[in-house]
Amino acid sequence: MFDGLHLDTLIAAAVFTGSRIAGLMVFCPFLGSDAVPVPVKAALTLLLTVLVHPLHGAVTINAGIWEWGQVALGEAMIGLVIGLAANFLFEAALMAGQVLGAQIGYSLATLFDPQTSADTPVLSQFHQLAGLLIFLELDVHHWLLRALVRSFSYLPPGGAVLRLAAVNGLLHAAGGIFLAGVQIAAPSLAATLIADVALGFLGKASPQLPVLFVGIAVKNLIGLTVMVAAIAYWPRAFGSQFERGVELAERLLHLAR
Repeated sequence: MFDGLHLDTLIAAAVFTGSRIAGLMVFCPFLGSDAVPVPVKAALTLLLTVLVHPLHGAVTINAGIWEWGQVALGEAMIGLVIGLAANFLFEAALMAGQVLGAQIGYSLATLFDPQTSADTPVLSQFHQLAGLLIFLELDVHHWLLRALVRSFSYLPPGGAVLRLAAVNGLLHAAGGIFLAGVQIAAPSLAATLIADVALGFLGKASPQLPVLFVGIAVKNLIGLTVMVAAIAYWPRAFGSQFERGVELAERLLHLAR
């Protein structure tokens, strides 16, 4: 009876497939947030394990208990890489809000962020929430799940190897957070920079004008106006960045074969 049930195959599926999915759940945007209860994450991980396992077939690895632990850890790292690649853009949005908040005078206005359980500048939280809405609207979480399922075809359980090229690629992608953040905030940053230069010339031409006090209100108004106008282009820009993030995750996994 136990031979017919293939308990070793079922246990391997639960350990290896579930570990890869659980790794994705840790850093996956929205689902990896602390605002989502742990039982919900566990139930969703179990459900996805049941659905994904038949797609890649049986898993048979002849190894001892320690080797099983190493393979399970490697599977969790695969999921972490996919989740991290998608989460980098949210970190870029957070940085964009911080840079822009300091430029237009909102750096001291903070709100409690349930995703990070910390006080976050209000513009940073606005950028993160906008990115999250675009993430859900474009069904990027489906892209991540499809990338996870595809990974079983070219990187079966136990096939991941820690290679220097993959680590360098991940660090290079993390280094691009600052560049992506500046690109997101670029329109408002450019507008406020021009306003700074104009106010500097105005203060030089008319020393009696209280440029310091007027400049804060002017930069605030210009920065927010340009940011609101640029929001119309965010879905296209964020969608392109999310697509690149998924491609990056799959490229890193190919390097880990």
